[in-house]
Order: sequence, then C-alpha cells, then structure tokens
Amino acid sequence: MASVDEQFMAIALEEARRAAEEGEVPIGAVVVHEGEVIARAHNRRETDADPSAHAEFSAMLEASRKLGRWRLSGCTVYVTLEPCLMCAGLMVNSRIDRCVYGASDPKGGALGTLFDVSADPRLNHAFAVSAGVCADEAADLLRSFFRSRRQR
Repeated sequence: MASVDEQFMAIALEEARRAAEEGEVPIGAVVVHEGEVIARAHNRRETDADPSAHAEFSAMLEASRKLGRWRLSGCTVYVTLEPCLMCAGLMVNSRIDRCVYGASDPKGGALGTLFDVSADPRLNHAFAVSAGVCADEAADLLRSFFRSRRQR
C-alpha cells in the first residue's frame, strides 16, 4: 500500500509525463492543502518562453489564487525534482509547511544538495523537507527524456 506522500507524488509524476509529451523537461508538481490537491502544474518554460515557469513555481502561484492569499501555510508542495534556488526561495517567501521531492538535483538542488534554503537560520521561515519519494521513477523520466533528446 502506497504512503500518502507516494500517492500525491504519483500525481506530480503524471504532470511530469505531460511535460515530456509537450517537449518540456519532465518535472511535475502538486500543492496539497488539508489533504486535497488544490493545484497541479508541470514545466512550461519552453512553451511559455518564461524562465520562471517551473512546475512547483506555477503550482504555488495557482494555489495562492485558489486560496486567495499569498501565504501557503498549511500546504505541502510535492515536486518530482529537488527545487532550485528560485523555487526554494518562493517556498520560504510563501511560508509553505513542507516540501516533498523525488529525485535530487546535483546541479541545482536547493533543499539539501547544493544549498539548504529550507533550514537556513538567516531566513525568516523554515519548512520540513522529505527527499527521495518515488525518486527512481522521477529520475528515470528525466534520464529517458534527455537520452531521447541526445539521440535526435
């Protein structure tokens, strides 16, 4: 039986697959509030010509719109790849409770790999992080996406 985190990560992985189908890097995210998915998104940087169109960034913006507030306290963000500095910074600034991610990002991870924005005592908010949930599946999606890109 899958854990609650695995169930929500499965939805983020669906979003990641949608991104790949659209030719985007396969990263997906969902925001959960009170046990319910209130926002979901996938990477759309190429499609939207927007450097901020990361899956988790877009999902957090949508969650704020749905809740009618900028503070995302009470929310957990699920994302298939460890967030970058920009997205981790938004997590701090939006006051999320927790981030759950799949694969670690050795080139840009800001929740423990290169930096740890979630627990930096110099910042005004800290949040819990759970790493490695469905990591193999998330990493496999990324590897196969980039392998097919290189073969073209």
